[in-house]
Amino acid sequence: MASAPGSVNGKRQTWRDGVAPYFERAPLASLALGISSGFPYSMIAATLTTRLSQAGIDKKTVTAFSLAFLVYNLKFLWAWLVDGVRIPVLGRMGQRVSWLLLAGVLVIAAVANLALVDPSASISATATAAILVGVAGATFDIVIDAYRIEILEPRRLGVGSGMSQYGWRIGSAGAGALALVIAARHGWAAAYLACAALALPAMVAGLLLGEPVRRQVRGERRGLASAIRAIWQPFAEFFARSGAWLVLLFILIHKVGDTLANLTFRLLFDDLRFSNDEIAFFDVGVGFWAYLVGIFIGGVLYARMGLKRSVLLSLVLMAVSNLSFGLLAASGHSNVGMAGAIGFENIASGIGGVTLVAYFSALTDLRFTAAQYALISAATSVVGRVLTGTTAGLLVERLGYVEFYVLTTVLALPGVALFWWMSRAGLIDRSVGSAGIEGGGDARDGAPR
Repeated sequence: MASAPGSVNGKRQTWRDGVAPYFERAPLASLALGISSGFPYSMIAATLTTRLSQAGIDKKTVTAFSLAFLVYNLKFLWAWLVDGVRIPVLGRMGQRVSWLLLAGVLVIAAVANLALVDPSASISATATAAILVGVAGATFDIVIDAYRIEILEPRRLGVGSGMSQYGWRIGSAGAGALALVIAARHGWAAAYLACAALALPAMVAGLLLGEPVRRQVRGERRGLASAIRAIWQPFAEFFARSGAWLVLLFILIHKVGDTLANLTFRLLFDDLRFSNDEIAFFDVGVGFWAYLVGIFIGGVLYARMGLKRSVLLSLVLMAVSNLSFGLLAASGHSNVGMAGAIGFENIASGIGGVTLVAYFSALTDLRFTAAQYALISAATSVVGRVLTGTTAGLLVERLGYVEFYVLTTVLALPGVALFWWMSRAGLIDRSVGSAGIEGGGDARDGAPR
C-alpha cells in the first residue's frame, strides 16, 4: 500500500528529518528552478515600469502595460503542449528537459528583444516585446512547475515547494535590483541582457538532474487525434477522481478571507498615521524576513506532520492572522503591534504557501503534471481577480477596520471547514494524483486511471 504524502512508510518523522531534505539534490534544484521562474515576471513588472517612466512615457500608458501580466493567468490554455508535444531532435533528452531548455532559450530571446527596443521610439514595439516576455515566462513557469513536482518524492513536496519559493523571491528581487544597478551605469539594454542570464539556473539544473525518474510515460502522442487527447485528458483524469469537484471548490475559496484582508493593509497603516519609514521597515523589512522564516517552517511542518495536518494547521493560522490586524486597528498607532501583526501574518502566509503548493502539486497526475498544475494555479488566482481593492475599501468604510478583519476571518472558515471535512471523509487521500503517492511513477498514456 502506498504511503500517505508527507510520511515515509508510515513511520513518524522527526524534526531532524524535516530539516535534512533542504540539503538534498532535488530541493536544491528546486531553488535553482525558482530563481529562473521569478525573474521574467520582474522584467515586465516594476523594472519595466521604472524604465518606461525614465523614458518619459506618460503614466496612463505605463499602467496599461500591466495587461502583459494577464498572460500568466492564461497559461493553462497551452500547458498541454508541454505534456503532449515532443520537440523534434531535442526531445531525445526527455520531454521535461527538452522543454525546459527550449523555454529557457525563448525567455532569454524575449528578454533580449525587450532589451533592444526603445520605448521612446516605439511604444507599440515595446508592448509587443513585453507580451512576448510574458508568454515565454509563463511557458517557462509551466515547465518549471512540472519538473519540480516530478523530481520530488511526495514526502519532499513541502521542502521543494519552500525552496522554489525562496528561489522565486531571489530571482524576482535580485533581477529587479540588478537591473536598476546596471541601468544606472550602462543603460537599460545592458541591464536586461544581464538579467537574461537568470534563465540559466533552471536549464543547468535540468541538464544535471536529467529527466525525472518518477515520470516514466510509455508511448508517444502522434498526430491530430493524439494532440486532441492531450488537451482533454488532463481534465478528464482529474474530474474522474472521487471528490474532485469539492477539491476544486476548496481551491477556489481557500484564500477568500486572506486575499480580502491583504488588500487593505496599506489603507490601515495610512489611517493609523504610520510614516513611510515605519511602513518600509515593518511591512517590507520585517514582513520579508518573517515570510522567509514561514517558508522554512512550512517545509519542516509538511515533512514532520504530513499533508493533511500541515495544510489544516496553515489554514487555521492564515485565518487567525487576519485578527491580528483587527487588534492593531483597535490599539491604534503601535510599532510593537504593527511588528506583531505583520510578523504573524507573513509567517502564516509563508507556512501556508508551502503546504498548499505542496498539496496542489500532489493533486497532479504524472502524465499530465504541466496541464493540471497550470489549471490548479489558475483556479487559485480566480478570487484575486474578482476581489479588488475597491471592494475591500467599501467594506472597510461600512464596517470599520476591526469588524472588517473579523469578517475576513469568518470568510476564511468555510475553506478550513471544507478541508477538515474532506480529510475526515477520506477525500483528500482519494483525490491525490500519482505525483503525491510514493512509487506513483511509471504512468501509461491512455485513458485516465
